Amino acid sequence: MNRYSKQVTQNPLQGGARAMLHAVGLSVEDLTKAQVGIVSMGWEGNPCNMHLNDLASNIKSSVLSQDLVGLIYHTIGVSDGISMGSSGMRYSLPSRDLIAESIETVASAQWYDAVIAVAGCDKNMPGSIMALARLNRPGFMVYGGTIKPGCWKDKPIDIVSAFEAAGQRAKGTITDEDFLEIARHACPGAGACGGMYTANTMASAIEALGMSLPFDSSYPAVSQEKKLEMSQTGDVIYQLLEKDLKPLDILTREAFENALRIVIVLGGSTNAALHLIAMAHAADVPLTLNDFQLFSDQTPLLGDLKPSGQFVMEDLYHVGGVPAVMKMLLNNDLLHGDCMTITGKSLKENLADVADLKPGQEVIKSLNDPIKKSGHLQILYGNLAPDGAVAKITGKEGERFDGMARVFDSEEDAMDAILNDQITAGNVIVIRYCGPKGGPGMPEMLRPTGAIIGAGLGTEVALITDGRFSGGTHGFVVGHITPEAQVGGPIALIEDGDPITIDATNHVLTLGISDTELSIRMSKWKSPPLKARSGVLLRYAHTVSSASQGCVTDLFPTT
Repeated sequence: MNRYSKQVTQNPLQGGARAMLHAVGLSVEDLTKAQVGIVSMGWEGNPCNMHLNDLASNIKSSVLSQDLVGLIYHTIGVSDGISMGSSGMRYSLPSRDLIAESIETVASAQWYDAVIAVAGCDKNMPGSIMALARLNRPGFMVYGGTIKPGCWKDKPIDIVSAFEAAGQRAKGTITDEDFLEIARHACPGAGACGGMYTANTMASAIEALGMSLPFDSSYPAVSQEKKLEMSQTGDVIYQLLEKDLKPLDILTREAFENALRIVIVLGGSTNAALHLIAMAHAADVPLTLNDFQLFSDQTPLLGDLKPSGQFVMEDLYHVGGVPAVMKMLLNNDLLHGDCMTITGKSLKENLADVADLKPGQEVIKSLNDPIKKSGHLQILYGNLAPDGAVAKITGKEGERFDGMARVFDSEEDAMDAILNDQITAGNVIVIRYCGPKGGPGMPEMLRPTGAIIGAGLGTEVALITDGRFSGGTHGFVVGHITPEAQVGGPIALIEDGDPITIDATNHVLTLGISDTELSIRMSKWKSPPLKARSGVLLRYAHTVSSASQGCVTDLFPTT
């Protein structure tokens, strides 16, 4: 007798379906078993994803060992690092929603009883959780793991080092040989970008949500522990099926508060604001930008992790990993320990036997000696951002910047100015018409911010945009400005030389002109044509919500 019998009321498997499933190799007995869809985001063109198909095969073996049927299918991925700074970056954020839609579509059409998503790069992970929440059938996510750090001239380097090297070469502080060799050695193999950039941020947040296994976000991509984790997945999905434990039983408001805590404590990416709001929307959990500010006010920054710090995710793994950090937070009443997780146990139960952070480690500061007493994610409002903006302020940049606007209507024009030494101390670089509709696709600005840091201007200029930032960005930067320029947000009205104030202490982003002048400029403004004329980006521009709403594409009335 099968350990788990398929609920035939879910999928009646009529004659045609039976015939086609026999054609793919399933037996009569197999048709009585639960079918587990294993969706891989693996592809050869990106180190974050290059090993995921192998992980999916290992997961299938584990699923089959539980007398379940495992069926692998695939969805897309986009490499942010490769597309960064090009028109291809406009497809990165839309890929999140395409991933969610494709996972949902196949699992729903094929009546899979459960789903395991195998994710690697930035948008893979929120896309996976959005789909699992919509499907609401037993399932979880597996993270492919972090990359090892690279090395050049006995110094650890990573992908951000390569972007900053462009600014250093333009400034003449490194040789052409150093530039080429940094690029050559920055990414030594499989795994997602190594700092607390977006991939590791979202993997940590999803583990805190309870939607991946303990240590899933910490194990490096090529570690033995990651291989061992794959062998456990079959038992996990069997237990979820047996207990009928579904994502919406796990994705509660309290679980999202746990995710917020871990993102802030670790110094995570500003992209977490987009993705957690979108994931919460899929789970019908209320979450807004104001929640990020509330928890940032209550939560210290402890992780000395790149891009603002000195360590990478593998360093955190060696001193105890994300579970050790969560245990410290739980012991100090900073997490909800009663939240259910995919293990069938509460978060508190999962952490009961986890070792504390290693004595003397320097990756995670103590609660008594934080890097910053409050969080690095700051939500700004004001006459430049009536609906909000997201700043990443670690304290190393200062908490206020007053400067004069240098306005660019594209990332390319801003890059030309930076590399041609046309940006001076005191400038606030404004890059606009790069929002979710104006991009379209809300591209990341790692190339200009990396060039700014590489040119030695990191503490002397600021950058604001209606686009977004890579998790690898650091410096005095503000993104996600809403409303965006394309829909007539005040960022569209800035002119060269206008005074701009970024005040993270009082949470304001201000354009220093009168309301009267702002109204005059608004009366003269006309919306430019959308940059996309057809296809995915045109559809995205017409359906996407604002950044403050998570850039979701299904925010429509249902009645």
